Amino acid sequence: MSEKIPNIGPKTQAQLRQIGIRTHEDLARSGVVNTFVRLKRAGFKPSLNALYALEGALSNRHWTSLSPDEKNALVVEANARLDALKQAKITVMPVRDVAVPREEGYDDGPPAVPDAGEALADPADPGSDD
Repeated sequence: MSEKIPNIGPKTQAQLRQIGIRTHEDLARSGVVNTFVRLKRAGFKPSLNALYALEGALSNRHWTSLSPDEKNALVVEANARLDALKQAKITVMPVRDVAVPREEGYDDGPPAVPDAGEALADPADPGSDD
């Protein structure tokens, strides 16, 4: 069951649901910076205000009441985490529908068409997998 997380607007609330954060307890388990990074990795573009709002929601106060030092610490930690992911070459994946168990005999239909941003391999060039 979803609940409104305090101090989080409807757009961010919807994005949080898509990454599995539905309650204040989910946010507490995930952590503010980890949740922010998960939003980024899911292909969303959360603002710094969203990062601050997540901290405010967790600490039960409005994001504007965070001190400049608190905001700076959040930004430094988030940037460090994002830089570490870049160094590890972990890519941001597009948001996909949740996988559902398939019934026996389920037909997937025609093969999937690659997303517009995906590179297509040239079958005549075996070295094009770079």
